[in-house]
Amino acid sequence: MHLEDISIIGAGLLGGSLGLAIRQRQWPAQVHAFVRRPESVAECHRLGIAQFATQNMKEAVERADLVILCTPLSQMPELALQMRPFLKPGVVVTDVGGVKAGVAQELEPLLRPVKASFVGSHPMAGSERTGLAAARADLFNNAICLVTPTPQSPARAVRAVQDFWKALGGLPVLMTPELHDDLVSRSSHLPHVVAAELANYVLSPAHPKEQALVCASGFRDTTRIAASSPQMWRDVALANRKNLGRVLGVFIEDLQEFQLALEREDVQAIEEFFTKARQRREQWRAHSDMMSPE
Repeated sequence: MHLEDISIIGAGLLGGSLGLAIRQRQWPAQVHAFVRRPESVAECHRLGIAQFATQNMKEAVERADLVILCTPLSQMPELALQMRPFLKPGVVVTDVGGVKAGVAQELEPLLRPVKASFVGSHPMAGSERTGLAAARADLFNNAICLVTPTPQSPARAVRAVQDFWKALGGLPVLMTPELHDDLVSRSSHLPHVVAAELANYVLSPAHPKEQALVCASGFRDTTRIAASSPQMWRDVALANRKNLGRVLGVFIEDLQEFQLALEREDVQAIEEFFTKARQRREQWRAHSDMMSPE
């Protein structure tokens, strides 16, 4: 599918990085960006995010071959309704959200009457920083980009989304929306909850004032993602609440087992806990290094 016009809906970290990546790779496509604030229009133009930035939805999407939703999950259905009257037949719509099954269930029937195809996607790339100022042209280089078609997804639209991420340096991987939500509940959503609780608990004003002084690099590294957008992670947690609630239950049980080992002074169990963690992380890291292109 030849993409002559690409529309980015929401020019924050991911939307801005998309625009910069397209520009860096000298893709011969016009990029339109839909933004909420007048100052964002000027910033998009100044940073080179898009050739055309606008607050007018019709102007943003009416010529688009590909539309990419880069907003919080809770905003996507309303934005799909706003854009629907202006989409041309055959346009492909995708997104960058961290939860896929619910989004597909809502957006597919909204877009089908105007002959637009929705195929969800999720680049496994990001930052705790937010906004256009944090956008980077290399954000998607060698990043796994999950593409999540449903049985109703046209093969042409699925290929278009795969080719789009590949053209930006990503590594597209196909899977169902349901499998996606199960996998990321453990590898992405759970770590964000854990990092947030560490920050909430350790930095609570209930502790002595000296507590922050002893929070060094380990604490900084572990809690980095707690600085991410609260609104985005509120939406993610609620949208994937069943999977996240289940894995939280297992995680809490594992912590309780470790707590019991401490109470019993079970030296072997405690050492095995840390040994297994180290071995599994080293195996994962070695596999990741092998899979990453030079």
